[in-house]
Amino acid sequence: MTKRLVIGISGASGVIYGVRLLDLLAEAGVETHLVASKSALVTLAYETPLKWTDVKKRAAKVYANDDVAAAIASGSFRTEGMIIAPCSMKTLGEIASGACQTLMSRAADVALKERRRVVVVPRETPLHLGHLRNMVAITEMGAIVAPPMPAFYAAPQTIDDIVDHGVGRLLDLYGIDVGVVKRWGET
Repeated sequence: MTKRLVIGISGASGVIYGVRLLDLLAEAGVETHLVASKSALVTLAYETPLKWTDVKKRAAKVYANDDVAAAIASGSFRTEGMIIAPCSMKTLGEIASGACQTLMSRAADVALKERRRVVVVPRETPLHLGHLRNMVAITEMGAIVAPPMPAFYAAPQTIDDIVDHGVGRLLDLYGIDVGVVKRWGET
């Protein structure tokens, strides 16, 4: 079976992380299943020159966030797991509480119950106690919380360098090396 990965893009700042994931996964031959929130589409327009139609073309399959009958809402649909990049505090809170009202949070919930890897990329600062408690809760459920922290040892020259390194490190969590990470101690 071809590797499949679910990609969620929520309405937090940093939509470029989700878009870049789709590009790199396509190059790596990974089948991507995309779900985005309505707020993500607004953020996409603010932060990039891309249109939603441009982003949809990057994924193998795209689902509406209100499509609770979608394949990714079922544990019988096999995937490697899910990355939500960026992950809003609303989406993170839904996952933490188990009160999943959207396909995105339901897909994460399903991946967790099936013991598949779920990585969330929260884009909020500063954090209050509720945010931190939700991050602890999903970590206790088996998810990985991976804020997009730049690695300055990689000597990034552009925003693209920072994004690529961050996305590459996310994909490392799935054993997918796309060749964009400048690794510490390696030439």
